[in-house]
Amino acid sequence: MGLIGYARISTVEGAQILDRQLDALKAAGCERIFEDRASGARNDRPGLAACLDFLRKGDVLVVLDLDRLGRLAAELIMLIDQLESRGIAFRALNAPMDTTTPSGRAFLQIQAAFAEMERNIIRQRVSEGLAAARARGRRGGRPRVMTPDKLRYARHLMADRARSIPEICKELGGIRSSTLYHYLHADGSLKAAGRELLEKTGLDGKAP
Repeated sequence: MGLIGYARISTVEGAQILDRQLDALKAAGCERIFEDRASGARNDRPGLAACLDFLRKGDVLVVLDLDRLGRLAAELIMLIDQLESRGIAFRALNAPMDTTTPSGRAFLQIQAAFAEMERNIIRQRVSEGLAAARARGRRGGRPRVMTPDKLRYARHLMADRARSIPEICKELGGIRSSTLYHYLHADGSLKAAGRELLEKTGLDGKAP
């Protein structure tokens, strides 16, 4: 049995996000790792295509997080079904996601469905935020300082890997990207300034 790794970062994520995945996959014992820099919603991922072509019966495809393989539940399940038909298993290191076991396969279907639902909720909130801003006549203007509510909303937006940093900054009222990165890392996790801002308002700093 060979462990074959796959890592992916979006076009707005930094190299440190890729390094984190590569380190975890190497530590898990992957003998070869393929990688892409592309949105999980895109079909033209040459690294994934090469990885799928390389896999052989008895191998296990390993990723760090489930969303690195794909973003839509139906597509994920279809892909893993195709792997299973070829005698190839799938494993996600950050979840009990191991299709070599019945419980792991059941968890895959549940987790993929919840991940897709969460992304749809984020998109709905983004649409509602845009509509509310338009209703108030906001079309940009002088950027406002970061607030706790805006910071929490920024984390929601950054969870959608298909959105670019310029789009997120525009949605937040036209803040500068340097302001956003002052409070958040590229993966949406809090920096010291972000934690301090939320702590001052009595919030726990966790994404809702």
